[in-house]
Amino acid sequence: MHFYRTDDLPLSKWRNGGGETREVISFPPDSSQFGWRASIATLAASGDFSRFPGVDRVITLIEGDGVELHSPPSPMQLLKLNQPVCFTGEQPMVARLRGGKSLDFNIMTRRDRYRATVVVSGEAQQCDCGVCWVVAGQWRVGEKTLARGEGAWWSADGELVTPLTADALLLFAEISQSGKSSARSFSRAL
Repeated sequence: MHFYRTDDLPLSKWRNGGGETREVISFPPDSSQFGWRASIATLAASGDFSRFPGVDRVITLIEGDGVELHSPPSPMQLLKLNQPVCFTGEQPMVARLRGGKSLDFNIMTRRDRYRATVVVSGEAQQCDCGVCWVVAGQWRVGEKTLARGEGAWWSADGELVTPLTADALLLFAEISQSGKSSARSFSRAL
């Protein structure tokens, strides 16, 4: 397990000036082309998304007033807090902020090799390969306690991620090879 704090991740400004990205992991590390990638982006202004042919994307608003996603001729899709939205990297996409800056969690997978299943949940989670980010409350991973803005990523043998507080909410992304799934969700004892 590799642990991180959002504020400690390297920051890259966008060329169009519309925001910035903090990369959690580009897997495999040190490769010129990712198989899967997780990042946290700050949208400071409305604008076009970069296109990524052959890549599937899941974006989840984790802070902000909402973002309208426009991809003509499809109807506008509203990105709401803690609700993952999927789209293809080839798809032209324009984001329009509904308020001030917003923060979103992005998962990108090369569709010929990987796929992502993203949930925001208050229940314990576990999978072989994935990434998580604490939305609220406190969570336990092994002997480590995580709070809002902290998370972990792993490429094998993922540990159980367990809620410690009643307000606990977690963004959890299972990354699996195309055609496979291994996620396990555990109901919280009341």
